[in-house]
Amino acid sequence: MNVILQNIGRRFNREWIFKNIDYTFTQGDSYAVLGPNGSGKSTLLQVIAGSLTPSQGTIRYGDDEKPVADEQVFAQLSLAAPYLELVEEFTLRELVDFHFRFKNYREGFDAQKVIGLLGFGTQANKMIRHFSSGMKQRTKLALAFCADTPLILLDEPGSNLDEAGLAWYHQLVTQFSPGRLLIIGSNQEPEYHFCKNRLQVTDFKA
Repeated sequence: MNVILQNIGRRFNREWIFKNIDYTFTQGDSYAVLGPNGSGKSTLLQVIAGSLTPSQGTIRYGDDEKPVADEQVFAQLSLAAPYLELVEEFTLRELVDFHFRFKNYREGFDAQKVIGLLGFGTQANKMIRHFSSGMKQRTKLALAFCADTPLILLDEPGSNLDEAGLAWYHQLVTQFSPGRLLIIGSNQEPEYHFCKNRLQVTDFKA
C-alpha cells in the first residue's frame, strides 16, 4: 500500500510543527522519518496512521487503481510506539488474543507462535503489568510485525531494548518487512540504519 502526502501540515495552536510535505511512501520500501526530539516525527507518524488529522493537505492510501478508503486504513496498518499503552490487566495470552480480534495473523502464525517468537513461553499467563519495560516493547513490536498488514509504522522501536533486544528487533525487520511498507520515526541510527530512504522533518518547518 502506497501512502501519498499532498501539502500535508500540522499545527498546534498557532505553531506549525511541519508544513507543505509532498511525499510518497511506496509499497515494499523502507523509510526513516528523522529529526531531533520535538521536531514532529511522532506527530507525522500519527497523521499517517490517521490518529491525528492534518491541519492542511490530504493523504491518499493505495494507488489510482486500488485506492484504500479512509475507514479501511486502520485494518491495513500496524503501529508500535512508546505512547501506545498495553492492557496491563491482561495476561500475555489474553493480550495477543484480544489484539488479533482486530487484525489478521500473518500466514502461518497464531497466538502460540507469536508468544514463541517473543521467547516468553513461560510468561504466557503472566499479567502485562508485571512485564519489564523491555518485555512490553518486544510485545508491541511482535504484535505489529505479526499482523497481516501492508503498512508498518514504528516510532522509536528501540525504546527500552537492551543489546539483545535490539538484535531481536533487527531479526524481525529482516524476517517480516520484505514486501511491506515500513516507516520508522527515530533519531537513533541503530533503529533505522537499514532504511533505504530518509525524510528529515526539519526540512518542512514553516
